[in-house]
Amino acid sequence: MDRIVLTNKDMRVALLSYGAITQGWWLGETPLILGHDDPEDYRRDKNFLGAIAGRTANRIAGAAFDLDGETHRLLPNEGENSLHGGPTGTWGQDWTIAEANDTTAHLKLHSPEGDGGYPGAVDFELIVTLDAPRLIYDLRATVSRPTPISLAQHNYYCLGNWPDTQGHTLTVKAAETLDIDAALIPSGILAPVAGTPLDFRTPAPLSQARDGVDHFYVLDPNRDTSKPSVTLTAPDGLSLAVTTEEPGTQVYTGHAISGPFAKCAGVCIEPSGFPNAVNIPAFPSVIATPERPYRQVLTLTIEQTAP
Repeated sequence: MDRIVLTNKDMRVALLSYGAITQGWWLGETPLILGHDDPEDYRRDKNFLGAIAGRTANRIAGAAFDLDGETHRLLPNEGENSLHGGPTGTWGQDWTIAEANDTTAHLKLHSPEGDGGYPGAVDFELIVTLDAPRLIYDLRATVSRPTPISLAQHNYYCLGNWPDTQGHTLTVKAAETLDIDAALIPSGILAPVAGTPLDFRTPAPLSQARDGVDHFYVLDPNRDTSKPSVTLTAPDGLSLAVTTEEPGTQVYTGHAISGPFAKCAGVCIEPSGFPNAVNIPAFPSVIATPERPYRQVLTLTIEQTAP
């Protein structure tokens, strides 16, 4: 497993070749994400900590889908469903650090035809750039034939040494979430957040959602995508702004996190395509083709505001 550290001004980022994992991100000595000190611990981690989740992030019902008249059966890894690309997803494979300098790292992964049950061969690329106070993930994929691609960067943000993140304030530019069943599979229905604990259109503490959040927010399609879609702020005013052109984002408050981490020690903000889109025609397509390769640019910006 290879490891590289990017540095710029008062920030550092540690990256691993395994899973294209972001092992750590620091502002001075302040940790901004959760991480394992020992890189080998990631091979046993069940939380997708800091990884690039794919080929398709989130859940696919029944670990199967139809494409161009052919049924593709995936490897399940959450009951009968597929989560984050299944047991052979991008999060658990060995990427190659192709190039690197003090502020930028270029990682690559080849996924062959049939990997995890998916059609087509895929060449993934991840370019990570540290331009303090910004951390930028540029995710790309070229495919040999039509196949679903929907990646998500899976950091658990903590914004300091807090016992948990329940006192952090969240803002999400979304009036709806995807309705989900008991297995967290979207039904295809959009559920308004108004009048529910999931309403973070105006800043509210994460503790507002007493049962936790593990929902996909449908971001305002008319928003200015050059501005943050999600903002997370710690009690001391340290703030994370998330800028994305993706149609939505999963928000997970870490209420079921395992391993050495306390309940709700970090919160995930995972922009991506709609989960289970391969089985719900009304959802925006996540099918990449040789003519339409995949790309997602995720920009994370740290600011210090008054508490």
